[in-house]
Amino acid sequence: MKEELVKMSSKGQLVVPQEIREKEGFGTSDRFVAFEIKGGVVFKKVKIPDLKAEFESLSKDIETHFKKRGVSEKDVKGAVKWARRGQR
Repeated sequence: MKEELVKMSSKGQLVVPQEIREKEGFGTSDRFVAFEIKGGVVFKKVKIPDLKAEFESLSKDIETHFKKRGVSEKDVKGAVKWARRGQR
C-alpha cells in the first residue's frame, strides 16, 4: 500500500483515497470514531445498529413467543392495565 497525501477542506473534511475506500469497503454513510494519538489521529469505522430493524425483529420474536404460549391481546392489555395500577 502506498501513502497518499490528503488535504483538509475548509469545512474540515478529509477525503479517503478511492483505492482505500474500495479496499476497505467504505460507503458514503459509514461512520467513524476518531482516536487522538500522539502525533495524530486514527479513524476506525464503526457500525451503528439499525434500531428500527432491531425493534421490528424483537417485536416479531415476542409475537411468536406469545402465540406459542397462547397469550392473547386481551391478556396483554390486562397485564398493562394491572401494571399501570401498581405505578400509582
